[in-house]
Amino acid sequence: MNILSLTPSEREQIDTGPWFSRLSEPLQQDILQRAYVRRLSDGALLTCRGEPAEEWVGVAKGAVRVSSVSLTGKQISLTYVEPGTWFGDIALFDGLPRTHDAHAHGDTTLLCVRKADFRALLQAHTELYEALLRLNCRRLRLMFDAIEDLNTRPLAARLAKQVLLLARSYGVHEGDEIRIGLQLAQEDLAQLLGASRQRVNQELKSFEREGAVRVEPTRLVVLNKDRLMAIAAR
Repeated sequence: MNILSLTPSEREQIDTGPWFSRLSEPLQQDILQRAYVRRLSDGALLTCRGEPAEEWVGVAKGAVRVSSVSLTGKQISLTYVEPGTWFGDIALFDGLPRTHDAHAHGDTTLLCVRKADFRALLQAHTELYEALLRLNCRRLRLMFDAIEDLNTRPLAARLAKQVLLLARSYGVHEGDEIRIGLQLAQEDLAQLLGASRQRVNQELKSFEREGAVRVEPTRLVVLNKDRLMAIAAR
């Protein structure tokens, strides 16, 4: 890959990603040399559920919305893959089809490694096996945390926690405020939390009354992070 095909900010997102940045320099360089850049516009399809897995992907800009289709045919958002995050390795390991749909959310830049190159990386770098094992252990822990929260914590606490996660991943500091750069409608937030849009709207209004956030069209602004953390801990 010609690394100049990434903008400086896109390259920084890859280089400083919490997983990629911990790899050895030779492995980092080999991944970058084998990767190619894909640029997708908002809503563009990346993969479909049931398709064979052909690529390993790192997000350099924007986000990837991972979703499934309900029994009524409605697209349900499950998570958003943020810049600096790599995904798609599980299906390359087990050889099974993709389990969910994936679309670009906003203008999105991806680094893609073809299946053959992914296998070559594994053969050349035993370090990559251990690094991906740690990555998938973290994913599993986060999944268990999410299941526990869903079954044991009130919606307000789960929503506050989700807003804090979005602020950490997409936050732009403007003085004492943190503007979440990822555009999400309240319906999107509701889907992430397994709740109705009406209930999420009620909780966000409560957060506003407490001075924790400000709700703007398709945007959230964190006004008081400590207050939001207190709500998340309830």
